[in-house]
Amino acid sequence: MKVSAAAVALAFALVLANFADQSHGALQEGFYKGKCNVDVEKFVSDIITPLVCQKPSITPALLRMQFHDCFVNGCDASILLDGSLSEKTAIPNRSVRGYDVIDLVKAAIEKSCPGVVSCADVIVMATRDAVAASKGGWYSVQTGRRDGSVSLAKNVNLPGPSISVENSAAIFNRKGISTEDMVHLLGGHTVGVTHCSFIKNRLYNFNNIRSTDPTMQTELAVSLKLKCPHTSTIDNRVDLDQGGSSLAIVEEPASKIAENSFYKQIVNRRGVLRIDQALALNKLTNEIVDKAAISLNDYFLTTFQHAMVKLGAVEVLIGTQGKIRKSCRAIKKS
Repeated sequence: MKVSAAAVALAFALVLANFADQSHGALQEGFYKGKCNVDVEKFVSDIITPLVCQKPSITPALLRMQFHDCFVNGCDASILLDGSLSEKTAIPNRSVRGYDVIDLVKAAIEKSCPGVVSCADVIVMATRDAVAASKGGWYSVQTGRRDGSVSLAKNVNLPGPSISVENSAAIFNRKGISTEDMVHLLGGHTVGVTHCSFIKNRLYNFNNIRSTDPTMQTELAVSLKLKCPHTSTIDNRVDLDQGGSSLAIVEEPASKIAENSFYKQIVNRRGVLRIDQALALNKLTNEIVDKAAISLNDYFLTTFQHAMVKLGAVEVLIGTQGKIRKSCRAIKKS
């Protein structure tokens, strides 16, 4: 049987392409297996899980950190770098928390497996474990990211809480994340928090007409005005998941559990942030919201986890790109 020169050339090209993929590396599940004398993912989980049980607010902190990191220069842990002009100093990042948690995990890993595990992977693994500890279910994450060296506040351009659905979707789409996945990612607000300063316009001066946003449920508006008085200078914290369709006291605050109550809330016009409420009203996203609200909680967990994996793959550094930082806060000078 004769084999044409073209077929041989094609086969050789495929071999070279496969070799190139392997030599340059790629994100994969279990990337660290055999590279350390400990099970890296279990090691991280054993640190994060008890921390979240003690302090549930770690979960929204890490979710926000991962989003803020991945949307600026990709998931490269650049948000962790210290510096007078680093990403940390940008206005949207000044309220980001959880740096101490990442420092704790990274320091522990360095003692057992020095110079191998990236800070970027620590963020992704720690966030996954925090979600699991908040009853959001465990899910597999890909690892193999490398750390970036560029961290500039001027590069931080994140969608704000009052952005329109259309503009938000356009930003997510440019990052390779579909509009549907955007809605599922924003479901992470089920364990999220904000502050009064971000919602006072909705409460007291919506669209500069000195009134309350008409899309907000009256009952919720009354409750939030008690939490956020118009003239108060105290910037109180507000849970983004207010517990569903009423003000009834529940056994366990919804804001501590990763569940689909967030979607039920916004369907009932109980969205705290303007963008959250808009998801349920905009024709671009309302059907996605409705499905998440009426489906079993397992549907939310599956779609949210899937979207988190996609977020973790945004513009990553792999193979010989970037570096592995020994300290997540600094780039070691050679």
